[in-house]
Amino acid sequence: MNKTCVSLFLASAALLAQPAMAAGPEGVTVKPVMAKDLSDLPGKEGLMITVDYAPGAADPVHRHHAHAFVYVLEGAIVMQVKGGKEVTLTAGQSFYEGPNDIHTVGRNASATLPAKFLVLLLKKKKAEVLELLK
Repeated sequence: MNKTCVSLFLASAALLAQPAMAAGPEGVTVKPVMAKDLSDLPGKEGLMITVDYAPGAADPVHRHHAHAFVYVLEGAIVMQVKGGKEVTLTAGQSFYEGPNDIHTVGRNASATLPAKFLVLLLKKKKAEVLELLK
């Protein structure tokens, strides 16, 4: 497992373990906002996180096994799922990733400015937050 994969794995584990800041791949910071069991949807939970991308930062290819609702808070990000079109999103715009989608592109659109987005993940209780893919 390379350094980026290990960092992303540790960031994911930190999301579930504590509300402290967690470092992901270089230049990516993930912060848990809240987690909540969904009592009217047995076996499901919601997890809300913020992701900060430093200028030029990017995520490795992955999937969440969750419904992921992304809302850009500041800056611009580039997102794409396998089979979909690459899109550039700015503050106030949103993106959806399904439980079976493979997230092929996730990066800051700028090499000079940071970007930040909020993600709401609806997933099975105790399921891994993400799976790294090659």
